[in-house]
Amino acid sequence: MVNLKDDERLDYLLAEDLRIIQSPSVFAFSLDAVLLSKFVYVPIQKGNLIDLCSGNGVIPLFLSKRTKGTITGVEIQERLYDMAVRSIEYNELENRIHMIHGDIKDMPKQLGYGKFDVVTCNPPYFPTPSHEEINLNEHLAIARHEIFCTLEDAIRVSSHLVRQGGKVAFVHRPGRLLDIVTLMRSYQLEPKRIQFVYPKQGKEANTLLIEAIKHGNPDIKILPPLYVYNENNEYTPEIREILYGKI
Repeated sequence: MVNLKDDERLDYLLAEDLRIIQSPSVFAFSLDAVLLSKFVYVPIQKGNLIDLCSGNGVIPLFLSKRTKGTITGVEIQERLYDMAVRSIEYNELENRIHMIHGDIKDMPKQLGYGKFDVVTCNPPYFPTPSHEEINLNEHLAIARHEIFCTLEDAIRVSSHLVRQGGKVAFVHRPGRLLDIVTLMRSYQLEPKRIQFVYPKQGKEANTLLIEAIKHGNPDIKILPPLYVYNENNEYTPEIREILYGKI
């Protein structure tokens, strides 16, 4: 049994055979988080992974199916942290996934420098707007806007947490590509793989996946584009496999 609160629901992650607690008024993960969890290279048999800005724990849950390593998730919002913990318990993954309720900026001092093989992050995408423009829903506003965590914060912390030769992967908006590359290089993270995600052919990319290596050599690969919908507004085979597994 799982203890659901308010308008929470228990959703099924088909491809992973997992369940996750979601709430339309508090937090529900987007395709971006799923894409990041599939994009990043992870050690299969062992390793120490950490996911920053974890929300309801979706990326740690997805990663648990790709690696036998230990996974840490960090979330500043207590309600989202609580949702993640209950999802992890429901899936009986407490021995593999550990959630921390805290500020990512405190993690290097709390957890140690260079302790992780892989860092993932799906950070807030948008600068903090004026008080009048900000979303009245506090949970959504914090998840979407750089209220507690800027892009530079996320990249700096990722660099401090990852070991030399370890990987850092982000999902963000293409418009921040130059900012991301500039900041990564300033914190000794060398971008190695980039993939653009498009709503459909003929449209501009609206999602960016990027992976860097700590103290890596300059040499970047641009992966083939990923399209979400076909001309009939149905998921492409690539997206269907990501979401639902091989049929």
